[in-house]
Amino acid sequence: MKFRTPALAFVATLPVLLAGCGGNETKEMSFKADVQPILENHCYKCHTNDGPGQKISGLNMGSYESLMKGTKYGSVIKEGDSFTSAMVMLLEGRADPRLKMPHGNEEPLSQAQIDTIKAWIDQGAKNN
Repeated sequence: MKFRTPALAFVATLPVLLAGCGGNETKEMSFKADVQPILENHCYKCHTNDGPGQKISGLNMGSYESLMKGTKYGSVIKEGDSFTSAMVMLLEGRADPRLKMPHGNEEPLSQAQIDTIKAWIDQGAKNN
């Protein structure tokens, strides 16, 4: 690869130089410690104990096993792929803005909380 200026050559090699610095380590997300508290605070009201969300969709978020079972329409978590996981699509309002979760006047998740759920899914959605 030829570059017209030394600055462009440096910028082009920067990712390679930084790769060995060790600053890009990703924290392993835990269902129990990181994800479940978010679900408890934002989702359990509707998606446990025959709440309205559970009645309509069949999604019970009360345990790891029931979350991974999904809805009567199918899975909401695609292990290793947060982008196409229905849960993330609904949290981000990408499926249909009218279906954005949490629904109604409930407090939305912060971007940091959504990022935590996405990282957990991308790491394999482990029961840890």
